Amino acid sequence: MSEDAPAVETVAELLADETARTILTETSQQPMSATSLKERCAASGPTIYRRLERLREADLLVERTRPDPEGGHHRTVYAPNLDRVTVVLADGDLTVRIDRDERMADRFTRLVEGI
Repeated sequence: MSEDAPAVETVAELLADETARTILTETSQQPMSATSLKERCAASGPTIYRRLERLREADLLVERTRPDPEGGHHRTVYAPNLDRVTVVLADGDLTVRIDRDERMADRFTRLVEGI
């Protein structure tokens, strides 16, 4: 179980939110920009950005930078940072276990950022 797993209430609240669920399911197919997510979700731009931030804070979503060949710069895309969420009831405690399917580069980045 991840020691830094978010609280059960946080995960339950995010998964109960239709916009957050849509963000997770859409980005599970391919990393997407906030603009692309706005087109696929029935939500405003500010709502998308708020959900992205909450999902990132709960460590359920990661932000990546990708080159933008059309614009000549870079763009930010989002991808899920989980493979499975399990609610565990043991010894009188209800906790969340998040199984992650991180790429090696993402693990290295998290390690370096934690130093």
